[in-house]
Amino acid sequence: MSDDLDLLVIGDANPDVVLTGVPGELGYGQAEQLVESGTLTVGGSAAILACGAARLGLSVGLVAAVGDDAAGRFMLDELRARGVDVRGCHVVENVPSGLTVNLTRGDDRAVLTSTGSIMVLEAAMVERALLRSARHVHASSFFLQAALAAGLRGLFDETLAAGASTSLDTNWDPDERWDGPLNDVLAAVDILFVNEEEARAIAGVAGDAEVAAQALAKRGLLPVVKRGVEGALAWEGGRALRAAAPFVRIADAVGAGDSFDAGYLCGHLGGRDTAASLALAVACGTLSTRLGGGVDGQATLAEAEAALR
Repeated sequence: MSDDLDLLVIGDANPDVVLTGVPGELGYGQAEQLVESGTLTVGGSAAILACGAARLGLSVGLVAAVGDDAAGRFMLDELRARGVDVRGCHVVENVPSGLTVNLTRGDDRAVLTSTGSIMVLEAAMVERALLRSARHVHASSFFLQAALAAGLRGLFDETLAAGASTSLDTNWDPDERWDGPLNDVLAAVDILFVNEEEARAIAGVAGDAEVAAQALAKRGLLPVVKRGVEGALAWEGGRALRAAAPFVRIADAVGAGDSFDAGYLCGHLGGRDTAASLALAVACGTLSTRLGGGVDGQATLAEAEAALR
């Protein structure tokens, strides 16, 4: 694999256990309940995004921390098999790998995460030669990784100084405070990926996605707002750009937002304008829902472009 990367992703990597058809009420008291299906697969927003971008044909590296255990070995093996460069990943001792259980029911799901090694990653663990080798650097799951968040502004400043671009997907803040070093980091972000609720919370405004996107754009970045089956919008040049989602039969929506990010960055790095990148992102996010879990349904570039016709 070449030392040069199109995309370096920094963030979380952990197995996902996806259970579908979960009963409305969980039965405690050791009562066994049956579900429709279960899958063990690649999880973590950063890891899913990296797999999606590699599937689209980008040269992708990942910086993450996993435990020295079966879960960590599973993740590294799966990432390599899917074309992701893992030379920047760290195997840490005495800390278990993170683990997420997705309980899905219809179009909704509950997400339960044991952070484990996810919390260990910090900016000092990112090799600077690897950082400088990338055309674009993306960070995921900001609020799950306090140690990384504290040093992320410095990493992004180095990236921008080297002439590369940056992006961030905050994901949800479990504490719902939306504070810490985020405002400082946003000053070094070119593209911000958020869903509607995250956009409103970060912008500190009420109203629809367009209002939140407009407020975020005033910070000098490009807000890209994911809207599920409604598609997505971005605010650029004083106006909203929109893309509609193609129809697919949804198995589950695990990781769809991360596949969306991968599609947008593929378009961006391929020289497409914002509107075309947004359309590609929506296609990739939507197509990823065809199969259970975050990675098995991810689209090739040819499949995503076919969905746009």
